[in-house]
Amino acid sequence: MRTRIKICGITRAEDARAAAQGGADAIGLVFYPPSPRYLSTERAVELRDALPPFVQTVALFVNPDAAQVAQVLQRVRPALLQFHGDETPEFCGQFGVPFVKAYRVRSASARPGGDALEYLRPFSRAAAWLFDSHVPEYGGVGEGFDLSLMPVVKEKPVILSGGLSPANVAEAIRRVRPWGVDVSSGVESAKGVKDAARIAAFIAEVRDADV
Repeated sequence: MRTRIKICGITRAEDARAAAQGGADAIGLVFYPPSPRYLSTERAVELRDALPPFVQTVALFVNPDAAQVAQVLQRVRPALLQFHGDETPEFCGQFGVPFVKAYRVRSASARPGGDALEYLRPFSRAAAWLFDSHVPEYGGVGEGFDLSLMPVVKEKPVILSGGLSPANVAEAIRRVRPWGVDVSSGVESAKGVKDAARIAAFIAEVRDADV
């Protein structure tokens, strides 16, 4: 199986093109105002329009209100929504667009996988479940989690995130065998600024792990 790749936190058109040219399946556009990778809808449209065909856009939110999501859907028209906060299954499913629900793994968990599946199973309408590291600051901080805490998931495709980089993604894929991987800071030269060489190296490591 080919592991799908999303490059998240894109803020520049040249980075969107580098991700696409490198072979990424999707780019992530962040609509969480505290993030250094936050985008206005106008800027997100520009980045979407910089992409060639067959590369998806994913709109990422953390505890948005419905009006914010609706505005992004109307103006940006992302292919997929990604929710990283405390959203309910009803909230995530109301927009009529495929969505991914994230679970932030606490590395100190006493029950590997148990809490994750308890939390995620009500999100039965999700297209996939994403596993990220549990850090005080949302996303893109380069911290991973203990992969031994990953549950065995049979119900949904799994997306692996949190602290991935060219140095560790191949081993993570071999251990977890996720449907996809999601990277942000691991391919950056500065917050919100992607590095084309790191993107290429990351994708090459993913493909090596697929063999």
